[in-house]
Amino acid sequence: MGGDSVREAWSERSGEYSPDYYAYYGPDEVSEAVLDALDESVGRGASVLELGCSSGRHLAHLHENGYESVAGVDINADAFDVMADAYPDLAEDGEFHVGAIEDVVAEFEDGAFDAVYSVETLQHIHRDDEWVFEEIARVAGDALVTVEIEETESAAPTDESGDTTDSGVTYVDDGIPLYCRNWRDVFTVYGFEEAASRALDRDVLRVFRATN
Repeated sequence: MGGDSVREAWSERSGEYSPDYYAYYGPDEVSEAVLDALDESVGRGASVLELGCSSGRHLAHLHENGYESVAGVDINADAFDVMADAYPDLAEDGEFHVGAIEDVVAEFEDGAFDAVYSVETLQHIHRDDEWVFEEIARVAGDALVTVEIEETESAAPTDESGDTTDSGVTYVDDGIPLYCRNWRDVFTVYGFEEAASRALDRDVLRVFRATN
């Protein structure tokens, strides 16, 4: 599955892992972990961008806890209709962009946000589009937070038949590829240092601070 196919699949997502799905479950322990990470790295007066915000459950948790300058990007236009119903205050106060991360982030100015974060989103960026990681680092003024599934012995790459491979790609949910990466290796190349990391239920949370 190429990058265009991956983006199309998420832009039309319904049912499980859709904007309605996430709004139904609302903020969770990951939302709290992101809040804690941002509190420690930038504080509640910071401007914050979520990549792949969906209907906004994590951003809503930040907003309800004092983060007033919040923004989000999502490729699924339905996400923002769901957000308007589920989190009307967030929808009214935030800045939101419909489109692929690769298209939207490239339009932001350098250091446009004090902090940028993602939750199980960057793992879906295709190998051909890895150039966007430098763009993400460019717009993150002070901090980056990633909460992503990383390759471990219990999450080894598998092909579309479920057999283990050495490709670094795991296929999930109707053949959608998940690209397991070590985000420390990715973002420390672009002017960030890892300040903290910890394992969550199935993800690794990493906090990066700008070095310049």
